[in-house]
Amino acid sequence: MQETTEPPRRPGPPAVAREVLRPALELYLDTHAHPEPSGAEQRTADLLAARLEASGCAVTRKVGGGHGLVGVLRNGDGPTVLLRTELDALAVTERTGLAYASTVPGVMHACGHDLHLASVAGAVDELDRTRSAWRGTVLVAGQPAEETLTGAREMLADGLYERFGTPDAVLAQHTSPAPAGTLAHAADPGAPLMAAGASVEVTLHGRGGHAGTPHLTVDPVLTAAATVLRLQSVVSRETAPAEHAVLTVGAMRAGSPGNVIPDTAHLSLCVRALSEPAVDRMVAAALRIVRAECAASGCPEEPDFTVTARSPALLTDAAATAVVRRAHEELWGPHRVVGTGPLTASEDFALFGAGGVPLVYWLLGVTGAGPWRRARDGGPPPPPNHAPEFAPDVRTALPAGIVAMASAARRLLDPAGSTP
Repeated sequence: MQETTEPPRRPGPPAVAREVLRPALELYLDTHAHPEPSGAEQRTADLLAARLEASGCAVTRKVGGGHGLVGVLRNGDGPTVLLRTELDALAVTERTGLAYASTVPGVMHACGHDLHLASVAGAVDELDRTRSAWRGTVLVAGQPAEETLTGAREMLADGLYERFGTPDAVLAQHTSPAPAGTLAHAADPGAPLMAAGASVEVTLHGRGGHAGTPHLTVDPVLTAAATVLRLQSVVSRETAPAEHAVLTVGAMRAGSPGNVIPDTAHLSLCVRALSEPAVDRMVAAALRIVRAECAASGCPEEPDFTVTARSPALLTDAAATAVVRRAHEELWGPHRVVGTGPLTASEDFALFGAGGVPLVYWLLGVTGAGPWRRARDGGPPPPPNHAPEFAPDVRTALPAGIVAMASAARRLLDPAGSTP
């Protein structure tokens, strides 16, 4: 029998010190169990502020007029790096079965903002404990209302950079259903990593009445249903097949009892594309379709069509991304740090690049080895972000998130470029 040997294992990222990991884990478990929706992140902001203050940060609250906060950790002269994390959760009912599952009915951290928050808190703690390895200023933006694409704009409008200093780079990471312990950076920093987006609210006006006499009414539910179907043609028939674009109707609300035809129906939809002109074109097409369907139904009033939020495409900075990716590759090995193409997800992180501030953004894999192997062998795919079953493997993902953020910040705060 021929003797075989396994190839040597590549070293992974260094372990996180227990005194850093434990409070970060406690923060994660607490925020996951007590999620707060966009605009109502009071408790979450309190928890993050307390952790930042324990790490030596001076914390300013209500930046942006809501629950936004900024932490400042100074360590002599040098660059300024901003670490951004989100505070808000989603209107999703959790079905993970976790012992620390959400205790708030209908609200869940289904997008990983709790993991982002705990990773940033742990990274700041680590930076505070290793001040001899870097010089400069660390800013932390605890951003509310990311899911509504409004929080970043409000913090910037409140003078984020004027009050705390314009950073030399802004860093953020986002959970991904990729294998835990892997990272993904933009394969082509010259192309968008994430799509531009628009959120739209629509109200269709009918004329209500008795379900038994539909001929005496104008049924807005029927109009809404026809509108939802017709809106799909914006991508399938009005957008080039090679173009990355998505239009989703996430909610349709109308009426209550089955024997009453309501007066109104409401649609909530989002548009995603890799350029602002494409988003503009799709929004205009959606408005045309909504108006046409209302006219076809004989609606007594014009529909209400309101764009509630906009966000530009996310372009990462090539030079800063290369520096951070090298730091990550030195820790994880190049086999665990990969490139990724454009994504049709969108968020408002791109707004932090106002005035040409360099942005660095990467994806953090969070799927545990067991679920990943089952999916690879033909089982169900790992639950994606926004799914009720979304559950990061915290034992692997949280230490990785702390190290990824701390090493990126330290490399950019070290002009000599020493090993993080």
